[in-house]
Amino acid sequence: MSHSIHTEHPHSHNEHCGHTAIEHNNHIDYVHDGHLHTPHAEHYDEHVIAVSAQNPADCAPTACDCGHTDCGHDTVPHGDHVDYLYEGQLHHRHGDHCDNHGQLVTK
Repeated sequence: MSHSIHTEHPHSHNEHCGHTAIEHNNHIDYVHDGHLHTPHAEHYDEHVIAVSAQNPADCAPTACDCGHTDCGHDTVPHGDHVDYLYEGQLHHRHGDHCDNHGQLVTK
């Protein structure tokens, strides 16, 4: 099985590393600089939240007081785009509003 590997990664991810941990496909991914990293053997795999019924990519306007422009929220790869993790939800900036792209389980 092939997978995307994040190379040259000097930081060790674990429950004490300070990065947001997300439950994803029966394992834990760590949000780090707009990437999802999961430990695998001697390296880290790069993961993406798939577009699904749980995490759609549709236009779904939601109340959001942030605006997500240099806001400091974690960025999470979702399908072919990047969303912001806001109070456990994936928010995607779309015109004059944010779309809710579903819930994530954070640790």
